[in-house]
Amino acid sequence: MAFSRRQFFTIAGATAATLVVGDTLKAVYAKAAQGKSLTGSGYGPLNPDPDGLLDLPDGFKYRAFSRTGDIMADGNPVPGGHDGMATFAGPNRSVILVRNHELSPNSSTQVIGQKYDELCKGGTSTLIVSPKRELIRDYASLAGTYRNCAGGLTPWGSWISCEENTSTPETTPETIEQPANSGIFVPNPNRVSKRHGYNFEVPALRKPKKGTVDPVPLIEMGRFNHEAVAIDPRTGIVYETEDSGDSLFYRFIPNKPGKLEAGGILEALKIKDMPQAITKTNFPVNEPKEVEWVRIEDYDPEKDTVRKEGFEKGAAQFARGEGIWYGNGEFYFCCTSGGANSGGQVWRYIPGRNKREGGTIELFVEPNDRTILDMPDNIVVAPFGDLILCEDGDGDNFLVGVTPGGELYQFARNALNDNEFAGACFSPDGQTLFVNIQTPGITFAIWGPWNKK
Repeated sequence: MAFSRRQFFTIAGATAATLVVGDTLKAVYAKAAQGKSLTGSGYGPLNPDPDGLLDLPDGFKYRAFSRTGDIMADGNPVPGGHDGMATFAGPNRSVILVRNHELSPNSSTQVIGQKYDELCKGGTSTLIVSPKRELIRDYASLAGTYRNCAGGLTPWGSWISCEENTSTPETTPETIEQPANSGIFVPNPNRVSKRHGYNFEVPALRKPKKGTVDPVPLIEMGRFNHEAVAIDPRTGIVYETEDSGDSLFYRFIPNKPGKLEAGGILEALKIKDMPQAITKTNFPVNEPKEVEWVRIEDYDPEKDTVRKEGFEKGAAQFARGEGIWYGNGEFYFCCTSGGANSGGQVWRYIPGRNKREGGTIELFVEPNDRTILDMPDNIVVAPFGDLILCEDGDGDNFLVGVTPGGELYQFARNALNDNEFAGACFSPDGQTLFVNIQTPGITFAIWGPWNKK
């Protein structure tokens, strides 16, 4: 049975579509077991970039801007550590990008502005891009947070920036013994003055003259190694990933949908009839499992124990939950070190119609071949139905596409260095893919014949 990518995401919630995809993937995995490549042709071979930045297929072009060290509209240099991003429709057909900066207290660059923690250097910047894909201006929008890795956009026009660190003043003392057992104490380069491990909300459009936002931690969403979030626009429920080898998958049910600062209930996913399931290996592909949710009582613990509480209550463990994206009633998220060879997995969660219904979860992709997929991190559901994954592996890193039929293909290669791709997201009109190379910190706009494949 053949159907277009657009048709797939229209009917993906139906049983027939699920069966088709499952059968296709089973055939693909059978080929892999026979030693044949999983990789599809995608948009064709990648062409070497004469400028040594991005290798792309025929017909595709890019523009690079907002590099680390460039001077922004607020007069400060662009910070490094470019990471998660999302796009929003701006005035006069412009595109607004809100971009994370995964920076630690010991990083060489920082986001400058009104800081949550004076000793921390992470945060976000906001970019305004013209319809011609040219940078109009960029400026800091959140400052003083710790390792803002990814996050997620909201239906009400803001970005949730996530801290991937749970340091506290107690766990990062003012000085440390260096070298160990030497009796010599030096300043701790990773010292913090406040508790970390929170989410922060950043409005999409905030003019440079207003400075950075008032950094208010969304405490009831949990204090853990946050990675990314995605929101169900039907219910306002927020789904959250956690970057840890024994991470959980969470949902936050707000007291007031659209008002996350008003608090809510934090829960962790439990696979029905499989308490404390370990999903890293030996988990069946394309077999949806019914789920239920367990309440997290201590959502703001003194130590990093949220996932321990959830697991004790039967929640499933995932191998380093990373990027998550919502598309047409479904959520896809990456587990960077999942699989028998720790090369990565992609999961699909389909929520119930309301907070009382648990929904289903299934392992969607697990190639177990690092030449095909090497530690996927950020993810986006493309307007044409494919998934686009950002690799964060060893050696060459690619943007990897996944078709609804389960074929994987390489769309772009980092030709500059062996650093990760991050922050893949499409413009509101679906014509431009924005993405970062995290270090040295470059943002790209990519466009071309998306419908040609």
